[in-house]
Amino acid sequence: MEPLAITVRWASSSEELRGAVAVRERVFCCEQGVPREEELDGRDGEAQHVVALEPGGGRVIATLRLLEDGRRAKVGRVAVERDWRRRGIAARMLELALERARADGCTEARLAAQLQVTGLYEQAGFVVESDQFDDAGIPHVWMALQLDAHERMGG
Repeated sequence: MEPLAITVRWASSSEELRGAVAVRERVFCCEQGVPREEELDGRDGEAQHVVALEPGGGRVIATLRLLEDGRRAKVGRVAVERDWRRRGIAARMLELALERARADGCTEARLAAQLQVTGLYEQAGFVVESDQFDDAGIPHVWMALQLDAHERMGG
């Protein structure tokens, strides 16, 4: 399927937000064994959510959560349903989130990346800035991207 046929945009309804949470529950809780109470941390209401929609049906098939705290953006809860992986969806969602963070005046983006997907974030310019740590039984590292410097370099 042509990747551009998949719509990636900011969630615009409570139905899309419910779809995003459902994707996270399938990916993180069902597939990866993250306890539901850890996945649903109570911060969704203060976050902005990117969704990717299935061509034709409009069902949410991927999501990303953006939290902003002053000049720091935190990217998290990046989840793509199994059948839709390896099509560039996560990279497109990340690009949209970083554009918003820059527009909102953030100068740094951080995320806790599962070890097996650090390459995705490195391609976007993130660098590892911590030793490996365990989060919900899954090895992670903290990664960061300086948004102001990245933008000046042509972004």
